Amino acid sequence: MQVEIPISTCLFPLPTSAGAAQAAWLKAEPCSGESSGDLAMATAWVLVLVTLLLGLTGAGSVPTSNPTSTRRGCLMSRFQSLSPSELKAIRKAKDALENALSLKNWSCGSCLFPQDRDLRVLQAWERPVALEAELALTLKVLGAMADSSLGVVLDQPLRLLRHVHSELQACVPALPTAGPRARGLLHHWLHRLQKAPKESQGCLEASVTFNLLRLLTWDLKCVASGDMCV
Repeated sequence: MQVEIPISTCLFPLPTSAGAAQAAWLKAEPCSGESSGDLAMATAWVLVLVTLLLGLTGAGSVPTSNPTSTRRGCLMSRFQSLSPSELKAIRKAKDALENALSLKNWSCGSCLFPQDRDLRVLQAWERPVALEAELALTLKVLGAMADSSLGVVLDQPLRLLRHVHSELQACVPALPTAGPRARGLLHHWLHRLQKAPKESQGCLEASVTFNLLRLLTWDLKCVASGDMCV
């Protein structure tokens, strides 16, 4: 009595490389009792396995173009223009802040936000760094003022500022870190903002107030436009 042996037990164990798989297929012999149809089917299955192995081997040797990262991408383009309601809230807050400042005596030893400054003179990769420092100071000063009677009018602008700052932080770490530390205009701008806490609270409030509209329109739009801001 002849016992039929399954086709799968007649082939060599599946090798670990594509080249070995091809060699095994060449050495494979039909089992006793196999028909020509069974042999053809076995050959077809081996070819399929070899093809799959070759595909997996080739795919594993090619590095991915987008490495896995937990950091979000830089998506500042959405801030090229603010909504009418956001602009209205910013102007309302600015007017309220100016009215409050008119009741205070304040003076500044230096100009934190010079009117003639222009982010366009910086390189495209430097602009998010400058804007991030500008936003950080603005949030610190306005956040302290929000505990006063201005809290209601500052609520929406502060939420917008925090959102922009959060999105902007995804752009700053992508800057090149090799080479000497940045000098020139960017260094001068950052140094001025780092010295800001030495000014009086009244000076800080006035500087941030008079710069608020420019910050959230022109400066933000320039950074959001990337290389198109010229």
